[in-house]
Amino acid sequence: MAPPPAIAPFRDSKNLHTENDDSQQTPFVCPMLSSLFQSQYVSPLLSFFTSSFFTLFSFSNQSHNDESFPSKCMDHTEPNKKKGFVRKIILAIALVGLCIFMLKQSPSFKSPNVDNLSRGNLGAVKVLQELFPEPGRLQFIYADLGDPKAHPRVCSLIKYFRYYHNITSNTLVVLEAMAAHNVNTLIYSSTCATYGEPEKMPITEETPQHPINPYGKAKKMSEDIIQDFHKNSDMAVMILRYFNVIGSDPDGRLGEAPRPELREHGRISGACFDAARGITNGLKVRGTDYKTPDGTCIRDYIDVTDLVDAHVKALENSKPGQVGIYNVGTGKGRSVKEFVEACKKATGVSIKVDYLPRRPGDYAEVFSDPSKILRELKWSAQYTDLEKSLQVAWKWQKLHHNGYGPSNPSF
Repeated sequence: MAPPPAIAPFRDSKNLHTENDDSQQTPFVCPMLSSLFQSQYVSPLLSFFTSSFFTLFSFSNQSHNDESFPSKCMDHTEPNKKKGFVRKIILAIALVGLCIFMLKQSPSFKSPNVDNLSRGNLGAVKVLQELFPEPGRLQFIYADLGDPKAHPRVCSLIKYFRYYHNITSNTLVVLEAMAAHNVNTLIYSSTCATYGEPEKMPITEETPQHPINPYGKAKKMSEDIIQDFHKNSDMAVMILRYFNVIGSDPDGRLGEAPRPELREHGRISGACFDAARGITNGLKVRGTDYKTPDGTCIRDYIDVTDLVDAHVKALENSKPGQVGIYNVGTGKGRSVKEFVEACKKATGVSIKVDYLPRRPGDYAEVFSDPSKILRELKWSAQYTDLEKSLQVAWKWQKLHHNGYGPSNPSF
């Protein structure tokens, strides 16, 4: 079996709380990152729990006659050593049982775990995840915490676990509220990220869903929950899988204005505009070594005005007891470099571009086949000129220098 990737949340790694959620404790099993601990007792016990379980799991598969196993670990000729060894095993089992009991009795405890499995066993991790399948109960990340380079990557990945809380868990809350108040129509905003990186393009609604980043996984889980929920109801459901949204209201009433703390993780159009306005020193393009014609990612950019129209069509065509799933895209892929050049023309600014290594979880090429939504909902994208969409968005940016605050078109 090939070793896990450098950092890999397993299939049932789930959500963490948002930064503002102080209602529950989130212990982090990692002595080197103890500043992240929020529980005094659960973290060390869970750390012992997992390491003991790994050791016992590995030991149980070793033959007593295996010469590769160090003889000093099992000395049959010295009763005292044997008794000491047995006592350690009993203690380990007792603590394992205690930790299982604590987790079973304390559903608020959630524990992300980081380990390189140098003395552990991947099988044990899977057993533990089966024991605690609830969202966020036991997350595992394969990494070596002795490697300083792993720390920011681990923390960065854990930050993305919030998607599971904000998307998946909250979808369940909304569905329960809908059932309680007899709301029977749902138009769900999903994403092309649920497909991951398909083997062939374009993407149809039948393309297998294998998301590769937390955002896509959280949305895929939400889709599954919605469809399971629908089986026991007469709800009308429409799931729209957006591709990459750009643009602004053509009448100039609405535009993109993310809060400052969200700009770093915003859309590429916002990043281009920030660079053009001088808010940032330039545009950071991550990844130039993808298997695409110019080495940068290819995406399907859909204008927000077309997206709004797709929602109207979906609502008009929703039917009780039925689920409709549709890709919402133009059917045409454009590379990041093409996008940047279009943005330069739209803004009239020679934007400085810094090319950086690719970002974990990004995929090389994604664009849609919108045939189904055209056939069934009579919808197709109308605003497909990339430069014109960016010109409309740029006009709003110039007239709303402070976003939705007081206008100050000073550039």
